[in-house]
Formats: sequence, structure tokens, C-alpha cells
Amino acid sequence: MDKLWLVPTFPLLGFVLLTLLPLWFGPLPRRLTALIGAGSIGLSALATLWIGQVFLASGLPDYNITLWQWLQVADLSVTFGFYLDSLTLTMMGVITGVGFLIHVYSVGFMREDPGYARFFSYMNLFVAAMLVLVMADNLVLLYLGWEGVGLCSYLLIGFWYQNPRNGYCARKAFVVTRVGDTAMAIGLFLLFKELGDLNIQSVNALAPTQWDTGGTLPTAIALLLLGGAVGKSAQLPLQTWLPDAMAGPTPISALIHAATMVTAGVYLIARTHPVFMLAPDALALVAIIGAATALIAGFTALTQTDIKRILAYSTVSQIGYMFLALGVGAWSGAIFHLMTHAFFKALLFLGAGTVILSLHHEHDIFKMGGMRRQLPLAFICFLIGSAALAALPLTSGYYSKHAIMLATWNAPGLGPTLWLVALAGAFMTALYSFRLVFVVFFGPPSEHHRDAAEQRGLTMAVPLAILGVLALIGGYAHLELDNLPATIAAPVPGSVDLLTIAVPFAGILLAYAGYGARWFDPQTLARNPLLKPLREFWYSGWGMDWLYDKLLVAPWKGIARFNSADVIDTVYSFIAWSNRGAHLLVSMTQTGKLRWYAATLALGTVLLLGYGLF
Repeated sequence: MDKLWLVPTFPLLGFVLLTLLPLWFGPLPRRLTALIGAGSIGLSALATLWIGQVFLASGLPDYNITLWQWLQVADLSVTFGFYLDSLTLTMMGVITGVGFLIHVYSVGFMREDPGYARFFSYMNLFVAAMLVLVMADNLVLLYLGWEGVGLCSYLLIGFWYQNPRNGYCARKAFVVTRVGDTAMAIGLFLLFKELGDLNIQSVNALAPTQWDTGGTLPTAIALLLLGGAVGKSAQLPLQTWLPDAMAGPTPISALIHAATMVTAGVYLIARTHPVFMLAPDALALVAIIGAATALIAGFTALTQTDIKRILAYSTVSQIGYMFLALGVGAWSGAIFHLMTHAFFKALLFLGAGTVILSLHHEHDIFKMGGMRRQLPLAFICFLIGSAALAALPLTSGYYSKHAIMLATWNAPGLGPTLWLVALAGAFMTALYSFRLVFVVFFGPPSEHHRDAAEQRGLTMAVPLAILGVLALIGGYAHLELDNLPATIAAPVPGSVDLLTIAVPFAGILLAYAGYGARWFDPQTLARNPLLKPLREFWYSGWGMDWLYDKLLVAPWKGIARFNSADVIDTVYSFIAWSNRGAHLLVSMTQTGKLRWYAATLALGTVLLLGYGLF
């Protein structure tokens, strides 16, 4: 386990090689690029597997390794060290395992792209930063990884930078997540001020001994950390960046915005759970935000026509369930759903990538149709992924999501209300996910895409097959983490259990009626004068972008236009003008006449004497 540092080192080394080698030797052969890019993540995955086996065999609850002293400023001492426990190991497995499969898929998906080496260098750097985030033994190092994934997100979303729209989406993601990052930084400042330490285990141990439950300080700190989590995990009210992040290549969407980066907020709350447990109001807010986000994103996904945006809103919704689980104290349930979600959502995104690539980069689901015969592999993947997303029994999503729903019912206070909201969200999830399946694979064939042919390269097919298996059987692990508080197991009424299972089937039935059997026409309903404004409202993401534009963006642009001459520059221009004027006055005294110099010398002497005397 003393080789724990190898796990993030391999992808970091891959980034360095892919960045420097082209500068020294010119463009690299694509096979070498793929070997370094995907191979470095494969080595990291193997190292994780080996370390995990050794750790589990040791019987130790945790393990810590300090590599070197990083910072020493006054009372602040920060080491560059890694901490391993069951939560860390789970996150490492998801990041390196799913990350490796996505990298292998990318070898085929990106093979015609001129930015091949740049793509893999960014992806490697992202994986390295994400591993640092989850393995850090202190909050400063965690914040380094946190900002690292933010940077990589900007680089990857705007990867095709020739399109100005992609640059806008990248900037939007960077700016919106900075709001949460700032709140998190202030929370870390408060933690250090009050506890004098930022080591995660020290903070978790000291907090319950220093603060009372429900106190102002733990509540304020928990809310600030929640701000960071909300920004990075795209939850209300900072969820607007994630759908626009689909501007990047599809493997990026699968890795960053489905399997890893957006779950960082869930990891942060789980890792600092002792602080949140001292702030019941903040914890209740976590649950409310999660339930509301799950429902709102579900309605929005139902109205989208871009295949990747549907999956993006689905990601926002599913992370909402993870937040709901955290808020009701189902800590292991949240991480369990994080793991299963990584399997089936990566499968769905990569399946979508296959469809998009086969249809010449078409994204509109209503311009697809009848793809089940032309794209059988993508069809099977979508069927499995959608079943897991809808939490149908025997799929991985069922075990994790069902556990969250039952834990929500048993939560004190708002538990039954939150359960009802989550149940409505589950209905919407099944409806929009199988709407996607019926439209793309069972809808009327599109004349424009009759020549579609599936990409059957092994680099794309094998990751899809493995993720398909994981999406089916990954839930049998029944993940329970020793280092997180156990979920209180309590019986639920049989009707609650039955409804939790049955509601997704009702959503699928409605999707079949409207988009499969065509018993009614959803498009006609959408054009109804009474329903059309509601559909447009949902389609716009409940008007959140409009609201931010009116409250923040437009006023700031107005100030910029008003200040186009820049009042700050006026201050410096005045200083320069004053100096030029003073220089002109002084230069006028330099006449070259001896009598003038003698007179000014005498006058100056008289003035100095007068000032001294009087």
C-alpha cells in the first residue's frame, strides 16, 4: 500500500508525455498516442485493483501515506499525502475503471480528429486531478484536485474551440462552478480559523468535540461546503452549466459529466459527513435540493430533442437522488448509487456516441428512428442503460435507487414528502428514458439516415459490452462502506415498497403509449395552447438561464457598456497628464540665462528663510 502514489502518477505522467513529446519530436503516431493515453489509465486501474486487494486483505480500517511537506506558513501545515479507506477505494475504482473503458472507447471515437494527442493529454490530466481530489488526506490538497478538474472541464468542453459556441459553453461551466468553489474556499478558511487544522480526519474528529449540534458555526461551514458541492455537482441553483457542457466530444460527456467530476460534490459531503451531521438544517437542505433537482431535471429532460442533452439532464436528476440520500442519512446508499450510475450513464453516453457517429454527428432524436436494426449494439446498450436508469428490478440502478427511496420514507420530518417528490422523479425518469429508446430505435425510419452503419471496432465495442454487463450486475455488490454511518434500517409499509417498484413501469407504459404504440400523439399535445407555454418553460430548464441573464448577466453587460471608456483608466490618464503638465512647467524655468538662475536662487533662499522664521 506504500505504492498508493502510483495511482495518480500514471495518468499525470501520460499527460506530461503527450504534452511534451509532440513539442520535441513533432506529431506522435496515433497508435503511440492511444497507447500512452489509454495505457496510463489502464496502469492506474491495475494499481488500484492491486492496492485494493492488499488493503482489504490487511483488515485495516484506513491507511495514510505522507509523501512530503507541501506548505508550512505560520500555523498552517499542509502535507502532500494520500488517505485510503473504503470510500476512497470505491471512488478510485470508479474513476480508473470506468475511466479506462472510456479512454479505450475514445481511441476509436476520436481517431479522425486532428486534436488526437491534445484530447488524450487533457483526459489524462483530468483523471489525475480527480484522483488527487478523492485520495487527498487534507482539504487543501483536495481543493487542488477540485480546481484541477474545473480547469480540465473548461479545456475539454471547449475542445472543439473553432466553434465559438463551444467556447461560450466552456466559459459558462468555468464561471458557474467558480461560484460554488468560492463558497467552498470560504468554508475552508472558517474551518482552519476555528479548528486550526485542515487534515480531513482531524477535522472530522475535532468538529464533534468543539461544536454543538445545530450551532451557528457548523451550520455556516456546512452551508459553504454545500455551495461548493452544488456547483460542482450541478444541483439547484447552479445546475445550468451541465447541459451546455455537452458541447465537448461524447467521451468527455461520459467521463466528466456522468461518471466522475459531477459526483465530486457527493464525495465532498460524504467525506465531511461529521460536519454535516452537526448541522441538521444544512443536511435537510441537502435532501430538499436533491429531491427538487431530481424532479425539475426530469421534467426538463422530457422536453429535450438533443440526445446528449436528455442524458445531461438525466445526470443532473440522478445526482439529485444522491444528494437526497445524503440528506436523509443514507450515506452508503448515496455512494452506491454513485457507483451504479457511473456504469449505466457511461454506457448510455457511449451508446449515444455510437449513434451520433453512425448518423454523421446528428443529435436530434426525431431525425433518427428505426435504429435498432442498423445499430444493434447501440440498441442493446441503450435498452440495458435505460432499464438501469429507470431502476427496473434486477438492474444495478434498481438496487441503489430503491434503497434510497426506502431510506427517504423512513427519514424523520419531511421523509414521506421527499419520498413523494422522489417517486414523481422516478416516474419522469422512466418516461423520458424510454421515450428516448422508442423514438430513436423504434420510431419511423429517417430517409436521411438509411445509410447508417454501426462502428464495430473493438475499441468501441468492448467497452460498451463491459459497461453493459456492469450496468446489469453491478448492483449485486450491495455496497456498504465501513467508514460511513450506517443507514437506519426500518420496515416500510408494503404499499410504499410496491409503489416504489411499480411507478417506473407506469412511466415506461406511458412512454410506450405515446412514442411506441402511438395511441396518442405527444407532439399534438405539446402544441396545445394550454400546454405549449408549460412545455417551453420546461424546455428552457425552468427559466433558470433566463433568470440569471436578467439578474446577473444583463446588468453586468450594461455596466460594461456604460463604462466602455473605463473610469479606472481615467485615473491613470489624469496622473500621466498631471506629470506631463508639471514637466512642462519645470522645463519653462530652464531658459539658459544666468541672471534668471541667480534671481530664482535668491528668491528661493528668501522663501526658505521666511518659512523658517515665521
